Amino acid sequence: MPASELTENTDIETGKFLIRDAAPSDIPAIQGIYRQAVEEGTASFEEIAPDIEEMARRQKALQEKNFPYLVAIERETGQLCGYAYAGPYRPRAAYRHSIEDSIYILPEFHGQGIGSILMQHLIARCEKGPWRQMVAVIGDSQNKGSIALHRKYGFELVGTLRNIGFKLDRWLDCVLMQRPLK
Repeated sequence: MPASELTENTDIETGKFLIRDAAPSDIPAIQGIYRQAVEEGTASFEEIAPDIEEMARRQKALQEKNFPYLVAIERETGQLCGYAYAGPYRPRAAYRHSIEDSIYILPEFHGQGIGSILMQHLIARCEKGPWRQMVAVIGDSQNKGSIALHRKYGFELVGTLRNIGFKLDRWLDCVLMQRPLK
């Protein structure tokens, strides 16, 4: 499939929010959202937030391989309030038809439907690609919002790794969810 079909740089108006492909100029805001998630939450098992240069490297690497990387912009203020992307599930060759999604939203925008909007568009974009399965690796079984969001979009619970991570002075589970793309 031509790269242009997977990385269609189309702005999508969704009421209060605009969804578009991430640009290099979005990296400072993306890094700020992710830094907060790393330092204050358990959605990511990273303990030290990557700097702007590392986040730019990660974004570029995904987009160069035609993985979707989307941002949500509040139309009224122009603030980047969330982002979502898909990337390889695992590096081994046999996993090449499976991808993993990631969605991060600024806490002050939780409950406004941004996760749903991003998930809808991320899945739609991924369904145009060569992938067959989408996997969610959800840090912390107490992350009820992420689990509910994934369930809403057809992900099924396929397993829970108990006490697999230690962060913020507690043991954390990792919830695995999966949905077909085709």
